[in-house]
Amino acid sequence: MAAFSPAELERYARHIILPEVGGAGQQALKRARVLVIGAGGLGSPLALYLAAAGIGTLGIVDDDRVSLSNLQRQVLHGSSRIGQLKTESAAVALAELNPHVRVIEHSLRLDAGNIADVLQGYDIVADGSDNFDTRFLVSDTCHRLGKTLVTAAMLRFDGQLSTFKSHLGAPHPCYRCVFPEPPPPGSVPACAEAGVLGALGGVMGSLQALEVIKEITGLGDSLSGRLLLYDALRGEMRNVRLKRDPACRICGDHAEAAP
Repeated sequence: MAAFSPAELERYARHIILPEVGGAGQQALKRARVLVIGAGGLGSPLALYLAAAGIGTLGIVDDDRVSLSNLQRQVLHGSSRIGQLKTESAAVALAELNPHVRVIEHSLRLDAGNIADVLQGYDIVADGSDNFDTRFLVSDTCHRLGKTLVTAAMLRFDGQLSTFKSHLGAPHPCYRCVFPEPPPPGSVPACAEAGVLGALGGVMGSLQALEVIKEITGLGDSLSGRLLLYDALRGEMRNVRLKRDPACRICGDHAEAAP
């Protein structure tokens, strides 16, 4: 990796003077390839802070277009880009924030036929998708491809966040150790039905970006094996311990073979 330019040294100065990050940590960020799934309420602050931090390559997955109702929480986009693909809008905003970051647009919906090809080019996956089918598909594929997954979710006034790296083996659980199967259709309302406080996306997406940065640089304690729960109305956060399930069909002792 080439040395930092004078502009980069000035841009990342507040990182580099942290002894826990330093030049080596900033170089690790510059080398990193992170995939952000969803350019919405979570993906917006997540992508902005990852770009600001100097992630070298940032992939953005989304097949939707910017709408007026998005702008209450999806701060990556603006009124002038209503109707534009969210990936294109994201690329514009991220290039303006940090031109040293390479942004790769994946204007598609992930499915069983394309997900491996998309994920395999990245070191870490940050999932901010808003549907259970995508969350389970992403988590299963991350385990099978040996990718660390940082995933967040939010609804109304509540958020949750965790890191999964079950590919490293015990004691790390996978997503299905905690949530074995998606809930029955219609049992959990989507944000479009139940609503979501816009600023909650800023809180959870920023925390998600922080956990990605920690995984890349080795800072602090990983959230693997813990689920962070945030209650915005009470202003409370708590951690719940997560355990690997030996009977899990994805990462357990007798897990099913990869397709």
